[in-house]
Amino acid sequence: MTGELSPIDRAKFVAAKRAAEMVQDGMRVGLGTGSTAAWLVRCLGEMVRDEGLRIKGVPTSTRTAELAREVGIEVVSLDQAGWLDITIDGADEFDGELNLIKGGGGALLQEKIVATASDQMVVIADAGKEVEKLGAFPLPVEVIPFGWQTTRSLIEETLVALDVLGRSAALRMSGGAPYVTDEGNHILDLHLQRIGNARQLALVLNQVPGVVENGLFIDICDRVVIGFGDGRVEVRDINEGTIEHDQVDVAEKDNLFTDLAD
Repeated sequence: MTGELSPIDRAKFVAAKRAAEMVQDGMRVGLGTGSTAAWLVRCLGEMVRDEGLRIKGVPTSTRTAELAREVGIEVVSLDQAGWLDITIDGADEFDGELNLIKGGGGALLQEKIVATASDQMVVIADAGKEVEKLGAFPLPVEVIPFGWQTTRSLIEETLVALDVLGRSAALRMSGGAPYVTDEGNHILDLHLQRIGNARQLALVLNQVPGVVENGLFIDICDRVVIGFGDGRVEVRDINEGTIEHDQVDVAEKDNLFTDLAD
């Protein structure tokens, strides 16, 4: 299996496998959405199957819920869980203060709710997701369908007074039609190029009528697990100020991951 993985997939896998080691028996675990988070769900499923790990998983999207059930993880709602011990999720970008852009997979609203209802949030990512300043990745903003064009115009007008380089907002499409989130909303992707003040932008965007939530995760992430193509991982803890390095072996027995696509 090792030979079949590209360096980027190997990086995602080793980050997910290292993060899975943070999950203990009996925990209530938030399960993220996206290609990297899917590796994590598979890793936890292997632990449930082979090691008897008992956890309750709270998924952040319907597709994560389907995958979790497929690999044998008990799935419960956030209301059933009440509060979570840990949430593990991917990110589209993260900076040195572990602020994030999320929502490339379209699940930013549930992801933010679940992450903030957790004792700790751990992000798993390949090294290419780290940036000096957020904004190269388009910032997703979830908006209600009613009057979405007006909402887009209001957002673009608001951006004029903010510290960003780009100000265009594009409706996300899927198969020739507007993308629809699990909550029945649309997503506007803001092409900002560089965000000078992410905290300010996050607060201002949520004041625009029609905006449900934005993909800036500020002061939410506690740790990031960064994977590299050669199997190395780096774990940064923003609260403790620590950095750990480790090596994760990718063994042939890990063939339950070979059918996992982005």
